[in-house]
Amino acid sequence: MGLEMIEAGWLSILPPLIAITLALLTKEVYSSLFLGIFSGMCIYCFCTGGNLLQAVTYVFDMMAAKIGENGYMIIFLVLLGSLVVVVTRSGGSNAYGQWAGKRIKTKVSAKLATAFLGLLIFVDDGFNCLTVGTVMRPITDKCKISREKLAYLLDATAAPVCIIAPISSWAVAVASEVEEAGGLNAFVQTIPYNLYAILTIVMVFFLSVGEFDFGPMKKAEGERGGKEIGGQEKEAVKKGAVPDLIVPVATLIVCAILGMAYVGGFFEGRSFSEAIGENPTAGLTLGTFAALLVAIVMYVPRKIMTLREFMTGVIDGIKTMIPALTILILAWALGGVCREMIGTGYFVGSFVSAIHLPFSILPAIVFAVAAFLSFSMGTAWGTFGILLPIVSMLCVGEAGAAVLIPALGATLAGSVYGDHCSPISDTTILASTGAQCEHLRHVETQLPYASLVAVVCFAGYLVAGFTRNPWITVAISILLLLGVLGVILFLQRRKER
Repeated sequence: MGLEMIEAGWLSILPPLIAITLALLTKEVYSSLFLGIFSGMCIYCFCTGGNLLQAVTYVFDMMAAKIGENGYMIIFLVLLGSLVVVVTRSGGSNAYGQWAGKRIKTKVSAKLATAFLGLLIFVDDGFNCLTVGTVMRPITDKCKISREKLAYLLDATAAPVCIIAPISSWAVAVASEVEEAGGLNAFVQTIPYNLYAILTIVMVFFLSVGEFDFGPMKKAEGERGGKEIGGQEKEAVKKGAVPDLIVPVATLIVCAILGMAYVGGFFEGRSFSEAIGENPTAGLTLGTFAALLVAIVMYVPRKIMTLREFMTGVIDGIKTMIPALTILILAWALGGVCREMIGTGYFVGSFVSAIHLPFSILPAIVFAVAAFLSFSMGTAWGTFGILLPIVSMLCVGEAGAAVLIPALGATLAGSVYGDHCSPISDTTILASTGAQCEHLRHVETQLPYASLVAVVCFAGYLVAGFTRNPWITVAISILLLLGVLGVILFLQRRKER
């Protein structure tokens, strides 16, 4: 924007505090972020002799600047939304469900197939919930698995796999928020520290293989597997085949990796790791566009979809990304105000140095704060959009830098946990929709599972803060989770005897 940064002192922490407080009180993230930005601009203008009209102008100047800086990411997200919709409407999901239904006969195999398919579709959590739910619902009904359990399997393999997959809408969103810490490379480093995602996936497979449930889920499974909510929905019969689902998704993955390598100069002699970190959003955009081209070549000539239907799907897909893009633009602008205009980072850094905050417990504290905020707002994206810049500012100096990656991982993990448990979360709602399960029943039955993992995660982040070794942290956390589950299983079997 061409404006010089000022040192606003304690006033510099007001914008993020206002955004967080309003989000907690109103449960509405858009207006909260906007008012946070506006308050920051008012502080800047107050300290520099400006007026209210200048503050309003600066708000939109900052938003326009951040849109320009992140143009590739915006294009990637709208293309990804389009791909999600056209692939869903092609009928490939239905075809896959019919193919799998002939081969899956037991409850264990049905749950494992749901989990594996959930891990496979990692480009977007909404796409994951709706696609896997559509594919697996007839199969899990036939195997007498409750809709509540299906909803949990959808929810537990949607956001958790998206938040640890380097090629996903979530990865790009996070990378854009931690540019100063290394962008996509920083995101990759947070993966082993994203304990909630890792432990949730471990728990899914433990529960699936062990035919083991507890709490409200055990009651739901015992009442009657496959009970339908609101009757069997009537879905339009499509002409799609299994490859209509698999080929576009595979094209996206392969071409995105090749695109990142191409844009970063891998084919001109640079190393692969350097190349994919150069401009990852440009590579992801190329990969998504290639997947859309493959989809239109596959669908239109075979009359699975007309050209008009395909383009309608593209436009509808763009519409689905508007809420996520709005959150991102507002979060970018709030971070820009704090970092570039009112010196929040300098103030927070000097304050932390003055009080000698024990950085060893910072990851655990950040996890708890992110979980509470995400639960209250019902959005993981809104939560890490607010907290990631603040955590980056906290971890200044040599001592802070040592826990930066664990703290960023804890932010992402807490955001996903709170999002999982919140009844107003879009991902939770989509999981209920994909499973055709009563929404509050899904929230009630999932809460004990998610909260057990969260307690173990808190302990894991205490380990991370002291060891600062990702592999020791992951190993201890997994062993602790398995130990707790083993004790619950032992007590349950003992009670049944």
